Amino acid sequence: MKVMRSAFFTLTCILATLPSVQAETTKPNVLFISIDDLNDWLGCYGGHPQVQTPHIDQLAKQGVLFSNAHCQAPICNPSRVSMFLGKLPSTTGMYFLGPNFRTVDPTRSDRTLFQTFREHDYYLSTRGKIFHGKVDTVSFDHVEKAKGWRRGPEKLRYTLANTHPLWDWGQVDVPDEQQRDYQTAAWAASELPKLAARKQPFFLAVGFSLPHVPIYASKRWFDLYPLDTLELPETISVDREDLPEISKQLTLNPTAPRHDWMVESGEWKHAVQAYLAANSFVDEMVGMLINSLQQSGAAENTIIVLWSDHGFHLGEKLRWAKRTLWEETTRVPLIFAGPGIVANQKCSRPVGLIDVFPTLLDLAHLPQRTDLQGKSLKPLLEKPKSPWNRPAICTFGPNNHSLRGNRYRYTRYADGSEELYDHRDDPNEWKNLLTGQNASNEARQVANRMNDWLPTHNADPVVGSAGSDSPLYGEGNIPLGEAMKRGATQQKKK
Repeated sequence: MKVMRSAFFTLTCILATLPSVQAETTKPNVLFISIDDLNDWLGCYGGHPQVQTPHIDQLAKQGVLFSNAHCQAPICNPSRVSMFLGKLPSTTGMYFLGPNFRTVDPTRSDRTLFQTFREHDYYLSTRGKIFHGKVDTVSFDHVEKAKGWRRGPEKLRYTLANTHPLWDWGQVDVPDEQQRDYQTAAWAASELPKLAARKQPFFLAVGFSLPHVPIYASKRWFDLYPLDTLELPETISVDREDLPEISKQLTLNPTAPRHDWMVESGEWKHAVQAYLAANSFVDEMVGMLINSLQQSGAAENTIIVLWSDHGFHLGEKLRWAKRTLWEETTRVPLIFAGPGIVANQKCSRPVGLIDVFPTLLDLAHLPQRTDLQGKSLKPLLEKPKSPWNRPAICTFGPNNHSLRGNRYRYTRYADGSEELYDHRDDPNEWKNLLTGQNASNEARQVANRMNDWLPTHNADPVVGSAGSDSPLYGEGNIPLGEAMKRGATQQKKK
């Protein structure tokens, strides 16, 4: 009897371990697709009525599209650092293009999203633009060097003297197969079957450079968007008249062309055409990855997340590029598909890229980290209309924050100046409800409620901060203190 009991106990112990062994061998893979400077000009987002992006549209049908997702900083480096560390810029002090987060405190020793997956027996591989600038090598098992044509020695259309060397757009004679994003996609597509054959779960991070400037594409993609029928974004000439002074200074962005010049030179349509062409080209590259994943046999056990680091103005708000706290810059595409995610659904809850880190941990059944400031989106991926009680936040420079809720956008600047937009009635953000002539008790009450969500701690910029491309932070004649003084004076007059 004792022998039988001992055998039964042993068998019970063995069986008890089986679920964990099975869970270990069936961890979902992750295909992580980054597209630089991509706004909502995708068919599934409806951002431009003429855009053609069938592959990303099809991906959206396979999962959940977040229609109200936002970056945490409207500029490449701090957006990506915030996303990969799971911490707000106001916590880390990483506000601008430099320095590298590994060179300064408090982020020097932080564990990234990718490191966390490596710690749980994932194989991490990458190629293309994931981090801004130097690749964080400790985040990956394998880093494939990016190759391929990106730009030539001469500019095509934006040839004014002393302009930024990257700022240009136009049709190029370079075959798609020779271009960097194509070669990145081709490499990743060839890797997926190899990764699928491994016993170890994989996390493949693929970063595309377009539609970031220079916005170049071949004739095939330009032919999709004839100039004579091309539609331009809506604008109004008085758009900036109800903005506080600090807002105007923060968004000057001397590296980008002035909207007046784009209109007067006849380049507005050409730049819009190039941006649409680049979006369609990158969409084809995304299709290459999805097709390869499906053929690899690993699709049913692979989470796909497609995202952009921030949006992009093409004349809206009379601005170009990013570096603003308005909708066209803060709003980003964010799509999830894969096991445990409902199909063909849209979620309008205000979420952030900072939520991706805890979401992927949740979807992969990995332990949550207590130091992350985002919130898992898993409940929304299962039921997109589930309650969600907080706005998304975007920050540009210390103490300049914009909150996006279900209906309103509220922005508060370092000098106390404010903006409030009602997206139900004003999706273009043309009417600041907190100006003297427009302010109402209702608007004030909305602003007060949203004000409660602002960060209570605003870290100083880390040592060596640079590359804001704003005159408020060393790139012009009006220092931050002066802009704050003007803004405060303007507020008193109201």
